[in-house]
Amino acid sequence: MSCCDLAPRYVRAIAPYQPGKPISELARELGLDEVGIVKLASNENPLGPSPRALHAAQATIAGMALYPDGAGFALKAKLSAKLDVDPAQLVLGNGSNDVLDMAARAFLAPGTSAVFSQHAFAVYPIATQTVGAQGIVVPARAWGHDLAAMRVAIRDDTRVLWIANPNNPTGTFLPWVEIEALLERVPPSVLVVLDEAYGEYLPPAERCDTTRWLARFPNLLITRTFSKAYGLAGLRVGYGVGHADVIDLLNRVRQPFNVNAPALAAAAAALDDREFLERSYALNAAGMAQLVAGLAELKVETVPSKGNFLLARVGDAARINAELLKRGVIVRPVANYGLHEFLRVSVGLAGQNARFLEALSVVLAALAASEPRPDPGGRKACL
Repeated sequence: MSCCDLAPRYVRAIAPYQPGKPISELARELGLDEVGIVKLASNENPLGPSPRALHAAQATIAGMALYPDGAGFALKAKLSAKLDVDPAQLVLGNGSNDVLDMAARAFLAPGTSAVFSQHAFAVYPIATQTVGAQGIVVPARAWGHDLAAMRVAIRDDTRVLWIANPNNPTGTFLPWVEIEALLERVPPSVLVVLDEAYGEYLPPAERCDTTRWLARFPNLLITRTFSKAYGLAGLRVGYGVGHADVIDLLNRVRQPFNVNAPALAAAAAALDDREFLERSYALNAAGMAQLVAGLAELKVETVPSKGNFLLARVGDAARINAELLKRGVIVRPVANYGLHEFLRVSVGLAGQNARFLEALSVVLAALAASEPRPDPGGRKACL
């Protein structure tokens, strides 16, 4: 018997998270030129990073021999002022994914359970299973969270309820009043993790300062990231906001120096670059409209999305994805979410969106031409 055989069964049973295919990997696999590849798979900001963030990160390079500030004082001070919360209510993470993992390790254990929606972010079940807790999957409603059913699914041993708004990978959005109503009914013994990774892409009229809820709901943890609208996915920096007691527990399981120095500096600078954030929002709104209209012309169904991506129902998604890859277009298959007929497409620059739509049009036409045609005489076509 090997040491691997003795690892906890629940760890050995985990299906590892599958990230979007990198450009370099596709280039190696198919012998393509990286310059000609379009990646619309990982919900990244096609504008790149904020210029202020880039400059701030570059300024830290000379000090790379030193450990970063493990407390993240400067970034927390900026966030504290922006959000009007005490620094003790903030925890920093190696991306918001790190904060989700902290929540699982601090509040879950074997013999406990966590509730999450079908078609919700894959990290929720992974983080739950990693610590030996049981995941309770609630069937989706209209591709998104069924909050009433999630409330009913809470058991005596439930310790965490995961919610993403907007949701990834479906892009669905719940009115904030519905989430607030849920919080009023969730037992105080259950930590509600509200994942707002895509909040900056919401139209201004649909945004909500959920940090105002913290005084009423000490069992609420809000997670946010700099990986999406702020364009810092490669640096991996996010944060959580919650009651000081909740944050104290997260800090007990947080790895030392979990956010590197360039990331700390870039995130602090990005918070000041309001113009860049507005450009990112406007570009995404225009790109989303371009993709929705283009897919409608191709008679491809889409799920209405409030993120920087959308689901396209293409049918044989695995086959179509393989054909798109041959043409240097990377999107995201989502069969691992139970969405076997869909591809998730990130919003890119106008030219990138057009390149995807053109490639998809060619692939769909080729597949349609290869389908057997019915015999006019009523006989079955020969295969």
